[in-house]
Amino acid sequence: MNIRTVTTFCDPGFPVSNDVVAEAGEAAGAVKRALVEAGYNVQTTRLATPPFPDVLAGQVGKAVAYAQALEDACFVQAIDYASVGPARPADAPEFFEVVPDLLGATQNVFASAVIASAKNGVSVAAIRRTGEIIRRNAVLAPDGFGNLRFAALANVPPGAPFLPAAYHVAGAPTLAIGVEAADLAVTACAEAASLTEARTRLIKLIEVEAQKITEVTRKAAGKMAFAGIDFSLAVYPSTARSLGAALEQLTGGHVGEHGTLAAAAFLADTLDAAVRGAQFKRAGFCGLFLPVLEDAVLAARVAEGTLTVTDLLLYAAVCGTGLDTIPLPGDISAQALSALLLDVAALALRLNKPLTARLMPIPDKQAGDEVAFNFEFFAPSRVMNARATGVTGLVGITGEFELAPRGS
Repeated sequence: MNIRTVTTFCDPGFPVSNDVVAEAGEAAGAVKRALVEAGYNVQTTRLATPPFPDVLAGQVGKAVAYAQALEDACFVQAIDYASVGPARPADAPEFFEVVPDLLGATQNVFASAVIASAKNGVSVAAIRRTGEIIRRNAVLAPDGFGNLRFAALANVPPGAPFLPAAYHVAGAPTLAIGVEAADLAVTACAEAASLTEARTRLIKLIEVEAQKITEVTRKAAGKMAFAGIDFSLAVYPSTARSLGAALEQLTGGHVGEHGTLAAAAFLADTLDAAVRGAQFKRAGFCGLFLPVLEDAVLAARVAEGTLTVTDLLLYAAVCGTGLDTIPLPGDISAQALSALLLDVAALALRLNKPLTARLMPIPDKQAGDEVAFNFEFFAPSRVMNARATGVTGLVGITGEFELAPRGS
């Protein structure tokens, strides 16, 4: 099992405080070294700030300079990536509009946009602005890679260590761990003769790793408060580290066929039981990650036509974190993107769970076209059919609307 990220959460202010970033870098570096000594491969260190409109005190004209200064400070402190947090529905529209500019002016900075929250409901206005952001991000690079560093957030609290979702709130700096644990599910399912045995094996694997990571991190973090572990079944594009592979071990069929929903629900329920039983401090999602381009099996099933966007939304209802690294036609409209985001927002609020959407229109590609990136963490696949044109009825013309969690 790998550690995907050691993420620190702090407020560097603007002008960016090198001392604050240095403190974050020192803590992240110490924890990374300790985890490596404990036998883990640690892929990245990251930093997340409060929502950038707050850091800039409403001065949108400084957004690009802030992102560049933060990137420079992180480079000096050997922090691999930084997140400037989200633009939110209550922020001026200009803070949504500037996101493609700050992403285009940097290489290692991530950003996001809030489209729904339990407090304020679904923001159709924010969803429309977010659709426009995705359209503009798609042409930042010839292969549509710009949207890798941007996500829409629905009901996502602060403190999740995975980017682009990560952001901080006011208060002292903290540190959280994000793991890449899909291989634990693959191992547990491959060696089991029954569901009961698979559950027992996976729970035990999670408990052992969570305890070890907690002990190492608490000791190495020093004065930096430990916020917890996001023990998610995150993936890597190889079969041995694929959540799709674990799902197919459970069903005996292909991801996208009936039975996949039950398998996903089983793994999610097992993960929840492990989190409760291990009693470690949790942060972020602690869920199943189903990113199409990051998972070799999911990417293959999309290429074969077995797995659709609708399927992934269905699975998000019982487990995952939404729609992640979804390759879409390059000419998809902002209105069609907004329709997808609307569904993600509704699921998040109705089910009272955090969901994200990282949608990636690929320039000059249509549904069914092959896609391949020169990027270690992406598998080859095909462009997916979004089955969306836009929402022009009553749901689409309102500014915002409330959705209470079912049973509340």
